[in-house]
Amino acid sequence: MSDFFPNQRWTSDGEPELGIGIVIETYFNRVKINFPSADQTRQYAIDNAPLRRVSFKPGDTVFDKNQRPFVIDRIQEDGDLILYINQNRTLSEADLGDVTMQHGVDEKLLSGEIDHPSLFSLRRSTLAYDHQRKTSPINGFAGGRIDLIPHQLYIAHEVSSRYSPRVLLSDQVGLGKTIEACLILHRLILSERVSRVLIVVPDTLIHQWFVEMLRRFNLWFHIFDEERCEALDETAPDGNPFLDDQLVICSISFLAKSPKRSQQAVLAGWDMLVVDEAHHLEWSTNNPSPEYEIVEILSKIAKGLLLLTATPEQLGEESHFARLRLLDPERYNDYEAFLIESNDQKSIAKIVEKISSDKSLSSEDKSLLEEIFDEKKLSQLEKNDTFIKNQIIEDLLDQHGPGRVIFRNTRSAMSGFPSRKAHRITLTASEQEAWVNNMSKEFLFDLGESEKPQFDYDDDPRTKWLVSHVSALKPAKALLICKSKAKVLALENALEKLGNLKTAVFHEDMSIVQRDRNAAWFSEPEGANILLCSEIGSEGRNFQFAHHLILFDLPVHPELLEQRIGRLDRIGQTQDIQIYIPYLKGSPQETFVRWYHEGLNAFEENIEGGNQISQTFHNRLIELATSRDSIKIDKLINDTIVFHEKLKRKLSDGRDKLLEMNSFRPKIAQELIEQIQLSDQSLDLEIYMTKVFEHFSIEMEDLSARTYFIRPSRSNREAFPSIPDKGISITFDRIRALNREDLSFVTWDHPMVTGAIDMMLSEGIGSASYGKLKGTGKTNILLETTFILETNSKNGIDVNRFLPSTPLRIVVDHHGEEQTQTYTTDLINKHLIPGNIEQLLNNDIFADSIIPNMLDTATQIAEQLSQEIIHESLSGMNQTLDHEIGRLAYLFKKNQSIRTDEIHTALDEKNELTNLIENARIRLDSIMLITEG
Repeated sequence: MSDFFPNQRWTSDGEPELGIGIVIETYFNRVKINFPSADQTRQYAIDNAPLRRVSFKPGDTVFDKNQRPFVIDRIQEDGDLILYINQNRTLSEADLGDVTMQHGVDEKLLSGEIDHPSLFSLRRSTLAYDHQRKTSPINGFAGGRIDLIPHQLYIAHEVSSRYSPRVLLSDQVGLGKTIEACLILHRLILSERVSRVLIVVPDTLIHQWFVEMLRRFNLWFHIFDEERCEALDETAPDGNPFLDDQLVICSISFLAKSPKRSQQAVLAGWDMLVVDEAHHLEWSTNNPSPEYEIVEILSKIAKGLLLLTATPEQLGEESHFARLRLLDPERYNDYEAFLIESNDQKSIAKIVEKISSDKSLSSEDKSLLEEIFDEKKLSQLEKNDTFIKNQIIEDLLDQHGPGRVIFRNTRSAMSGFPSRKAHRITLTASEQEAWVNNMSKEFLFDLGESEKPQFDYDDDPRTKWLVSHVSALKPAKALLICKSKAKVLALENALEKLGNLKTAVFHEDMSIVQRDRNAAWFSEPEGANILLCSEIGSEGRNFQFAHHLILFDLPVHPELLEQRIGRLDRIGQTQDIQIYIPYLKGSPQETFVRWYHEGLNAFEENIEGGNQISQTFHNRLIELATSRDSIKIDKLINDTIVFHEKLKRKLSDGRDKLLEMNSFRPKIAQELIEQIQLSDQSLDLEIYMTKVFEHFSIEMEDLSARTYFIRPSRSNREAFPSIPDKGISITFDRIRALNREDLSFVTWDHPMVTGAIDMMLSEGIGSASYGKLKGTGKTNILLETTFILETNSKNGIDVNRFLPSTPLRIVVDHHGEEQTQTYTTDLINKHLIPGNIEQLLNNDIFADSIIPNMLDTATQIAEQLSQEIIHESLSGMNQTLDHEIGRLAYLFKKNQSIRTDEIHTALDEKNELTNLIENARIRLDSIMLITEG
């Protein structure tokens, strides 16, 4: 009876704490099950549902819907349901009331269904590690394939700790806004505070986001477009394709162009909405764009919201206000009031700067502080007390400014960036005019204004220079980026003919596996000398081990140029970046090289306001690139210099210092980094997974330090679906993982690890065992039990923060005495050997009396211990949340950026947590009988 049918009872192996569930309905290879005791409903794919059918046995006592007890004498099948029968009446499975599974691992032990003691030990370790993982302050942070960048971790920590976070991430280019957003999502998803996420991006960034989430954080998002939606229209729940998957990426243009799809996206409901390039959402009081309107509607129905933009608010107060009203329309509903408030915040920022740099405060400064703080604290400030000074700074940052909703870090405030050195390579050819014409056609093709030309790069002067230069650079690596896949393939073909270079390619039409292999070959010391990338193919990748960048052509938009250079110029880069721009004299490329270098210094300095620069000069630039009018080109460059200088002054004068200070707290970030580094250095995970792989017959071959090739055996391919049949290379080393993207970076957050933990626990491996304890000099009968103190789960409530599923290890002897401290895990693991339990089980007194009495004793101890833990958890939760709620309430009086719903959410969560923790219960998870002597 493996088919699902309404009113059947099933239990989840992956989430046993849910209790017994009732099948509600089945449709399109899915089954929906309600778990009454947990007040939860789950939907599963029938083909791989982690569910087990519940069937009670003769002798069990169940309850009907009126909670009348029913002792089962026998059972029989009635179509798709089970009938329970005794001498008085018959009870259908459909008429069962609130029932629980009372039998389990103790019966396995008494029936002789036991595992080797080593598996009991492995299960014990699994429970301990699972508890440790869930309670870790770095849960969700350690698992990303990322450098440990302080400001990124601080922002992720701060935002993911909030209730229904709604913030604007606006770090400057190269500081990693996408990584910050991914870290936030990763932690919220792992802690089960969010499950449904919609990421909305421009068309050109869909692939980048998909790659970032998958390759760095092992989160598989589904890309939605019209073709996918049409394929799902008939089979999706309620006919809404957006309900078919939990994690979705789509383009803003796709939603804006289709009222049907945008309405479906809204009706689907989301825990978190992420919008990248939010500054492109055009808005004015009377004329919002269609893109802005759909995001506005989605932002109202989503609980959380992350807006990403690199455009600073100083480029347009109205535009900036438009983003803020998406975050909190109640708070930001008056544009004029917003302008007045912005001016007031500048005064606070100046005071914070003075206190930080030990400068004297003016009388106006002191008057303003007197309105905020009491005399005692201000008098301590005058004594130059460092602690008080830092406390006042923290309070000012908390109470004032938009720091609750906006995060903005700047390059000028960060260290770790390399220098950029531009090398303009002027080339000539024997048939100069013919080559200029060829490159003009290539330029028009790149603009989309002509048909594809013949890319014959065998005699191209740029190619000849390229072969010579890359050969001279050996063994250094060179990354080349150009506009299209067509150019990449033509260049690859030319390089094969012209030089003895090892060449790898990377473009958007390659599979992820192919890209990984080519990128890995490029990273190896003896691998490819040069990697040829198309514009889109280079997105979302870390090539920081290379320091030589070749721009074979140039994009028309400054932001695209910065994106190209950003493949190497990122925080954490270890060497200066050498940028080579080969161009044919007289070609359109020469105009672009001059404009970028002489007008903007774009090759050697990071550009801000690229969108505004492009809007101002795009048409003139395109026209002059092909006209070769040197006088007009000189005028364009001079106009660009003037515009750029004004823009830089505007940005510098308008910088919100208070906001920048509030966007990064180094002390908190450093504590996180130290904990992650300790986790990275520990061998616990590596040792644990080695034992798990050994049990599941996963072949494990050493490749190098902490790096392995793993492959399932033929007989056990289903155990780890995340391991392909042909195998996969993994590493437990973060540095190696950053340099080798073909290696899976395995941490406690990795799905392979969490899947192994779930499999170990759900399949009952090691849940019942027997062994003999030698070498202690004692004669005893012992029972080691592991109970799990667990709560019901509830969507959006992170109960693991205060009371995750907690293993309680208890050892008792046959005299009814607790011996947990005497018989430690180290002692038992060292001296325990397998034994034959049949002789003991054949002793009726032993089986019917001694073991049940020992189990009753252990249960009583576990109940008492669980009450102590529940009390401690409630106390810790109340202390923590009362502090957080009190802080929010206090700040609400001082800072209007605190949303009222944030306080209400905190109060509601406290009530929910109180109920969940108070009703926590113990469940016997595993049991091992031990004879000593």
